[in-house]
Amino acid sequence: MGNSVTENEKIIAASTILQELHDRAPTDKFTLNWLMGNLQKQSFGLIMLLLAFAAVAPGISVVAGLLLLIPACQMIIGRPSPVFPRWISERPLQTRHLRAVIERAVPILLRVEKVVRPRHPTPPQATKIIVGVCAALLSLRLLLVPLPLSNVLPAVVIALNALAYLEGDGVVLSLGLLAGFIMLALDVGAMLQLLHGAQFKFL
Repeated sequence: MGNSVTENEKIIAASTILQELHDRAPTDKFTLNWLMGNLQKQSFGLIMLLLAFAAVAPGISVVAGLLLLIPACQMIIGRPSPVFPRWISERPLQTRHLRAVIERAVPILLRVEKVVRPRHPTPPQATKIIVGVCAALLSLRLLLVPLPLSNVLPAVVIALNALAYLEGDGVVLSLGLLAGFIMLALDVGAMLQLLHGAQFKFL
């Protein structure tokens, strides 16, 4: 599954990888290059998971949404691992922000990982593309719907899909993808109603 876990690979819990990342992080600043180099083989799922948790925070949801579009689109086109433009990947970032995201994510992941586990494997390449499409569309929703708290639900769905993708849980992934596409369908329906109402008002 590209960067997802196959049956022959040992699954390392996302919470474990992120805690190790937290403990190894540079004291002052880090770069996305450093981050990508420490995410092991599941870099697509892990980078999406981190960015999704960051996107829950109102102040940085737009930036996280923009960054989420990069790995999502690369999953769709079949890249083996995510690659960010050099001007982004080499830009120094405050380590305290990374640690804050991980410290918020790990306790939640420890609880969710009791439910998410490898089961009902899905077709690797098709799964990668569908997860990428859903993440890209939900990331656009983060950018295009700037209402208070409107960032929370799509960010949570992206995080759930990323975790299920990492753990190879076809059941939770199917539910997460369904939730994402239902959310998007409701948004489209609401938008069409608004456009129809505006058009009727001008007639």
